[in-house]
Amino acid sequence: MKLFTCCLSLSVLCLTLLAVEVDAQEQGDQSGFISIDCGIPGNSNYTDKVTGINYVSDSEFTDAGESKTILPIHRSSSLDQQFLTLRSFPQGTRNCYTLKPAQGPGNRYLIRAQFMYGNYDSKGVLPKFDLYLGVEKWDTISFNKTTSEELSEIIHVPTSEYIHVCLVNTGLGTPFISSLELRYFNNSRYTAEFGSLQLFARLDFGETFGNYRFKDDIYDRKWNSIKYINSTLVYNFETWTYIGGNKVPYKVMTTAIAPDNSSNPLKLPWTPANASDQFLIYMYFSEVQTLQPNQTREFDIYLDGKPWSRRPVTPYNRSTVTVYSDALEKPAASHELVIQKTKRSTLPPILNAFELFTVKKFLQFQTDDQDTASMMDIKSVYKVQKGNWQGDPCATRAYAWNGIGCIYNVSDKPRITSLNLSASGLNGKIAPSISNLTMLRSLDLSDNNLSGDIPDFLSQLTLLRILNLKGNNFTGSVPSSLLSKSKSGLLLLSLDSSQEGGDTNRCLSSSCKKSTNKSTILIAVSIASVLVLILIAVIIILWMRSYKMRQAYIKDDSLETKKRQFTYSEIISITNNFEKIVGKGGFGTVYHGYVDDTQVAVKMLSATSVQGYKEFQTEAKLLMSIHHKNLTTLVGYCNEENKLGIIYEYIANGDLEGHLSGRNPYVLSWEQRILIAIDAAEGFEYLHHGCKPPIIHRDVKSTNILLTENFRGKLADFGLSRVIPFEGGSHVTTVVAGTPGYLDPEYYRSNRLTEKSDVYSFGIVLMEIITGRPAIGTSNDRGHIVEWVKSRLEEGDVEIIVDSRIRENVDMNSVWRTVEIALACVSTASDDRPTMDFVVSQLKESLSNDLCRSETRKKELVGVQSLNLESEVSGPQPR
Repeated sequence: MKLFTCCLSLSVLCLTLLAVEVDAQEQGDQSGFISIDCGIPGNSNYTDKVTGINYVSDSEFTDAGESKTILPIHRSSSLDQQFLTLRSFPQGTRNCYTLKPAQGPGNRYLIRAQFMYGNYDSKGVLPKFDLYLGVEKWDTISFNKTTSEELSEIIHVPTSEYIHVCLVNTGLGTPFISSLELRYFNNSRYTAEFGSLQLFARLDFGETFGNYRFKDDIYDRKWNSIKYINSTLVYNFETWTYIGGNKVPYKVMTTAIAPDNSSNPLKLPWTPANASDQFLIYMYFSEVQTLQPNQTREFDIYLDGKPWSRRPVTPYNRSTVTVYSDALEKPAASHELVIQKTKRSTLPPILNAFELFTVKKFLQFQTDDQDTASMMDIKSVYKVQKGNWQGDPCATRAYAWNGIGCIYNVSDKPRITSLNLSASGLNGKIAPSISNLTMLRSLDLSDNNLSGDIPDFLSQLTLLRILNLKGNNFTGSVPSSLLSKSKSGLLLLSLDSSQEGGDTNRCLSSSCKKSTNKSTILIAVSIASVLVLILIAVIIILWMRSYKMRQAYIKDDSLETKKRQFTYSEIISITNNFEKIVGKGGFGTVYHGYVDDTQVAVKMLSATSVQGYKEFQTEAKLLMSIHHKNLTTLVGYCNEENKLGIIYEYIANGDLEGHLSGRNPYVLSWEQRILIAIDAAEGFEYLHHGCKPPIIHRDVKSTNILLTENFRGKLADFGLSRVIPFEGGSHVTTVVAGTPGYLDPEYYRSNRLTEKSDVYSFGIVLMEIITGRPAIGTSNDRGHIVEWVKSRLEEGDVEIIVDSRIRENVDMNSVWRTVEIALACVSTASDDRPTMDFVVSQLKESLSNDLCRSETRKKELVGVQSLNLESEVSGPQPR
């Protein structure tokens, strides 16, 4: 350890400089202060009578919680005014205050939170909760008694304009806070080299009365006076005006302690909260006695039995010697500082003041400042009322704001990539601050009351790929740049039917300007009448055509359609006498075959399967009326006496479950898995939203997702499917059907079937895709996959849940996004689950981000290889 000293002579120049410092102190400059008394009303700002500090209400810093006061029995004349009220947070897991100091990021700040329970809720139960700074844990707050005044303080250099102080409910009582203070440290020796400094102790030795803070301390540090055991008071109350070291108040430096026996050392032991904690130490010394010519005070300092100061310390009269750590102290279960006089010293050692800090390393980045500012503005403009829209928008993945998606990069700040404010009650125009979310890939503003023009700045969001503006009251024309991007395939643009089309000069609503020319009106009326007649004619023609097609495809309840009907003898020929079995189920057996030169799969109903007959009828009829690239295609059927069969296209690579379980030696890559998930989700999106009326699959599982030769996904097995009356409706079943492990628990309890039942089952499939585990574990581990995933995520590391076969080659940001989608899908309440179209958009965004990163990695690899090649040919060359 190095010995650092700060000494001043009494020269005129030094006295002049000191006078400036003292004047600043006496003026009580609070320009770098934010002082919040939590729980007081917004119009109750005040100046503290003791300190002169100006306190304000917390109403401008948080929009959550409830104002409370401690019980009268716990109030006293000596109690600081800031402890009389508090803000309690009974709702939500995480509630935050957001501070934005004028001095900005990169500066040093003292941040202090204070708490006093005071039985404000009349429950008499002492709570325990966590305190977060930004996105990382700062401290755990607990209480020894009802009137305990707890303090947590940290010296921190933020990298963001915003400082978020959050209280997190850990299930051990309702979080609350009494006051929150920030102090700008414009000039001090507190190092930021090793991390943030959490206060462990700040002691003023020798005092038996009083505590000092502002205005005695220009930084408003709280110095706790203490009379130390086995020591004697050494003091000099003569007025002097030097503030030395870290500008320790002179009142603190006018007293000191010395050992009660002059031959004994001073000892300062302490026990860390955690044996792994690392500390920084600051010790302050000043000679408080007038020494005689034959007197000497000199001492060495030892830490845990080893020399700590590199040379003996000699305090100076009316000056401060500061001795502090120049490196982190090694962790240990306990520590002890020993101050021992040297052999030549005639006087015992002394100690005036002492500060001890635990080093906290905050390594996670907060959300990009521009993105945060945009979200703060959006929240303010639209008065968004979402429970967790507090603190850092991306925060940790577990606490990210509802409706936003983020990309997390270990070497950079999180960025917002998707914003879903659908059905959020938004009014007015589209907020210009959205244009600052430059990393947006998906924006959903549908089903609100937005009005005005659709702004052109949306087309300037170069990464935007999905834009949903349906269900609003926009006027004017659609910007040509947006339509151009949509037509070129760069943007999936969703507008109301009145907004669609390529005429960018056409008005979007009846609020457009109306001509006052009567002839123009008459012409418009005439044209409109003709158009109505034409429209009626077209509807009749289409209805007749649709009716004829339905009659041609379906006759009563039979399977008579234009699809090719095969005889049983043809089935024998197609399957080469049922030579090759490719699958079995409760309905019967699936055989491989050929129709002409095309491979097919032939599902034959077992004669003993009663339930299978109903499923056979359902599936055959359904596949005759629907068609989608992600559904298995019907080739034909056989309905000859008791011989029932369905012929499908042959799907070469079997089912998804076979590849995830390891039965198939080919290991699907992460990109292939997400593509398959997207294919399946698009199939379900078609069933739910593309079919009129909607269809619920009812047996979503990995064995019912088949893989083509290019490993693209197709949905199969529609035997349990049900048609519901209208989109968003439900169907009450007398018997719950589905597969254990995938079955929606809400549907199981209520018998009420909705589209969200498929969404739940698909969430289970997503978890299988991520983990490679089955929905229900093996004989050694029968746990359900949802519980397994959640329990692992509680450990804070998503990597542990990824299929070990691909873990080394997966981008964890993409994994996190997919996990978040899966967790949303398996929400206990169906209302909390997303729709399948939203799932599709989120999966596509996840894949897009992953592909972008993969391309970047490839370019970086090519660059490295290029550098390596250059290094191989560099150096002296033959002449």
